[in-house]
Amino acid sequence: MRKAKESRWFAEVDMEVQFFDLDPMEIVWHGNYVKYLEVVRCALLDKIGYNYPQMKASGYAWPVIDMHLRYVAPATFGQKIRLRADIVEWENCLKIDYLITDAASGKRLNRATTTMVAVNIATNEMCYVSPPVLMKKLGIA
Repeated sequence: MRKAKESRWFAEVDMEVQFFDLDPMEIVWHGNYVKYLEVVRCALLDKIGYNYPQMKASGYAWPVIDMHLRYVAPATFGQKIRLRADIVEWENCLKIDYLITDAASGKRLNRATTTMVAVNIATNEMCYVSPPVLMKKLGIA
């Protein structure tokens, strides 16, 4: 997986690892990282004013069609972690790079990407070019 690019559209969220996110080995269960991505993705979408309710109101659903996660080091109970999301592509899809680090040391724990595409809700057809509403929300229309 390539190194994440930083963009002008980003969000960061700090959180503490909860007991219910652990597996029997007492580290964060791998599937919970997907939940962490959603937490910071929603913060990013809120920041640009285009979270899921605004997407729906604009007539588009944006399903995740691709996701890659690279696990570098485990997160543990009580650890304070920092989640970061950066929009790195927007013309034909909405691609977001993620970085999860230890909040105190900055040590990398996980790197990930998701790709979302616009789907016209009325026709249920995938758009091959991102709709103008996304460009407007990004301030590049």
